[in-house]
Amino acid sequence: MQVPGPDTRVVELRVHGILGTTGDELTDSVASVDVAGDGVGRIMRPADRLRRPVPGPMLTAGDRSVPRIVEGYVWGAMTSGGLAKATWALLFPFALANMAHWMLPPTRTENPASRLLGSALRGLMRISALLLTMLLVAQLTVITLDLVAAQCLSPGSECLSFVPAALRGLDVLRSVVLLLPVVLVVLLMHRLSTVSWRVAAPKNDSPQHSALAPMLPGENVVSDPDTPALRALHVTAALSTVALVALGGPLAPSFDPRWLVAAALLLTSVVGSAGLDDPAGMRETSKVFRALLGRRARQVLMSVGGVLVASVALLPGELTGALPGSGATIDTITALLVLSCGAVAVLLVPASLLARAEWKSSPKHLRPWAGGWMSAPVLMLAAMLGNGFGAGLALSVRETLSAPQSPGAAPLVLPAAFDDVTIFWGVAVVLIAASLLVAVPLLLIRRFRRSEDDDPIPDEVALLHAGRKEDQRKAASAWKFADLQRRYSHQFFLVIAGVLTISTAASLIARFAGVPQIGWLSAIGVVALAGLAVGLLRMVFLAATKRDTARVLGVLGDLALFWPREAHPVVPPCYALKVIPELADRAAEHLADPNTRVVLVGHSQGSLLAAVAAARLLEKLPEQDRERVGLVTAGSQLQWAYPRAFPGVVPHSALRDLAGGLGHRWRSLCRGTDPLGGAVTTWNRQVYNGMLIGVGMRSDGTEGPLPAATRGPTGALVLGGDHWLPDPQRGPFSCRRWVPGVLGHSDYSGDPEWDRAVAMAAGLERPVRGAALPLSTPEAPQIPSAPDPHLFGSRPAFSPQGDDGGSIGDSVEDLPRRPAEDSATRRIKSDPPEREAPAEAEVPEQPVHEQPTPEPASETPGLPAQQDSEPRSEPSVLPEITEPRGRIAPWERGASLRSTDT
Repeated sequence: MQVPGPDTRVVELRVHGILGTTGDELTDSVASVDVAGDGVGRIMRPADRLRRPVPGPMLTAGDRSVPRIVEGYVWGAMTSGGLAKATWALLFPFALANMAHWMLPPTRTENPASRLLGSALRGLMRISALLLTMLLVAQLTVITLDLVAAQCLSPGSECLSFVPAALRGLDVLRSVVLLLPVVLVVLLMHRLSTVSWRVAAPKNDSPQHSALAPMLPGENVVSDPDTPALRALHVTAALSTVALVALGGPLAPSFDPRWLVAAALLLTSVVGSAGLDDPAGMRETSKVFRALLGRRARQVLMSVGGVLVASVALLPGELTGALPGSGATIDTITALLVLSCGAVAVLLVPASLLARAEWKSSPKHLRPWAGGWMSAPVLMLAAMLGNGFGAGLALSVRETLSAPQSPGAAPLVLPAAFDDVTIFWGVAVVLIAASLLVAVPLLLIRRFRRSEDDDPIPDEVALLHAGRKEDQRKAASAWKFADLQRRYSHQFFLVIAGVLTISTAASLIARFAGVPQIGWLSAIGVVALAGLAVGLLRMVFLAATKRDTARVLGVLGDLALFWPREAHPVVPPCYALKVIPELADRAAEHLADPNTRVVLVGHSQGSLLAAVAAARLLEKLPEQDRERVGLVTAGSQLQWAYPRAFPGVVPHSALRDLAGGLGHRWRSLCRGTDPLGGAVTTWNRQVYNGMLIGVGMRSDGTEGPLPAATRGPTGALVLGGDHWLPDPQRGPFSCRRWVPGVLGHSDYSGDPEWDRAVAMAAGLERPVRGAALPLSTPEAPQIPSAPDPHLFGSRPAFSPQGDDGGSIGDSVEDLPRRPAEDSATRRIKSDPPEREAPAEAEVPEQPVHEQPTPEPASETPGLPAQQDSEPRSEPSVLPEITEPRGRIAPWERGASLRSTDT
């Protein structure tokens, strides 16, 4: 590690998470100004009263203060704001189907069966996405051409009676006017799929250290060169679907040249979507498809589709009743969509089993959700949401048009497929309501049956909030609630998948087994679909007019739009393709100064952006410059969510390698009360004899048992790279911002441990070797005498790992049996006679440029001497683990320490 010099400075480059933020909130300032960026991705700094950028507060490590510059990257404008971005919510089923593609399990390249299954699954994902586009366009065509033009506006109809009879008799006029909105929707979909964020950073096609690419998390989060071809195929299939609805449907073959052309275009779209794979172009089949779907070929396909729709609009035939092609088209597309989702679910089973070798050695709670099968329920949810939105819109339009008619008028008829959808959603609503009626009372009964006195406080909470019983009580319930959310949130999707499966089976039985329809069940489905359509449209309207609603709706975009267009091209542009390279470029710009150290700081979703950007920096920077890069994550999902939901993109092994590349310079701020964030570098934590121990990632790129946690000056427990923050915070501390109450997922930068983590990530300070941590507290529960063998294996011993932040050489069982005189003897030997050794909770951190002489190992059995720290003294019972009254925190006493030393 490079020793900081007199001109060393630290640039803290922050990235926010979901819901967006402002520059003032991100930089913790009363005012901020742009210093770089293009207005969409904004680099901001704190500002003074004259709107001039100013540096951030000094960063203190030990007895030294280092200049710090705080910058924030604001990217919230890419997912929310304005009417155009509000309408992106209508494409959420498409974005969900695209995200399901990224959730596929990894493919083992050395296994032919795994490669074959991977190709088949990716092809089925693209076909399912194509069918989803066709279904939406078919539903819109049924609404406009069938329900309105052929039925409502037919001659003699009482629907929309203000329309003159002369206009009702012109079939061409009705077809042209009412097919125009469908064509505009298709054109808007094509336009949206061509929009991408302009990246201000220079493109680096040949990194200096490409050999590091396999270790990068998110290395395949890149734009797919096949997206233009996939976009053209979706537009072609959508236009062909419009023509088929008007020409009798796919199940009524005709010698009409238009029907033959439409069928040929659909077949081309399906085959082309299935064959467009392998973005690297290494296989011969991919090269053939890429050559056949060149720019000229794509233009020809879309032009033929446009001419086909124009011919149908100008020669519509008689529009005097329900179109026979509407029901056949909806039924066929829906059936194919259900079959493709079922095929994905079936093929995912062997694909996940073959990929199991990647994670079978990991603990159970670190393995992918549902064994790597999670993309199936997400794809099914996308399909049913898309189907439900179109059906809800059609039912709402029919009820609106039917209201003014007299009782004897001919009713407006929708295809039978829409009745199936009402049964489907009716069954789904009933099942979900029944589940809630059973689950909620059970939870309430369980809650009220246990009193607070009978509910024990978890060991970690008791240790973290030692000496503060009220804080322990507040934190204990928040810890349990947050743990339930993190542990079981993925099961919500599995329950939804089960409900959707049962609902699909019920609707199929009602359709083909001749079961009489249940009126009240269909009515529930109609109300649910109408509410879905109206509620989504209202949300879009509010998001376009109110900023707070736009930010809430932007949560869906922040989560789904991180992923580039891969399976479905008709999704909003991916913000990760802009944020990550611009973050890395801004960091590299600062690193051009050899005295500058850059710490990338990401909160929540921003932690994923910061981690991938840090990995890209490690790839392209020379070896000597990598030591000036650090990473701080706060409230991150990089352990409990992303590696488990996206095992092929952010695998646990890639994060472990990134931790090895950064060494001690990856720090993670965690709160047990945070339901969205959690630990990143450690797991299998437990309290043993008053010490927090666990397993995690080491600085040398390995993983295994870690030294016991050390306590920071404000009560945080530092285990490996994770800093567990007390929530509620300790304090208040002088000259520090203090936030009362349980904070959960918010305001991590308000914790005083934030600055300490940044200093460690910048290499100005090393983790303490040896814990200044009491082994027992007055309120702590009874601690077991040995760690859980299920968590640490049959040999619960810590093996020395060299430069891993401190190592314990003896077995865990020997720790509590350390003789008292051994500690006292070593303290007498280590402390100067004229100075009294500080109390355990007062031991300041040793800065990195100071190298104390290591103490000799003790001859008595027990805890060996640790380097770079004061020796551990005997267990003491403290009323509160913090700085004693009358003293200020270490980062605020740099001047006094310098004057004392002199």
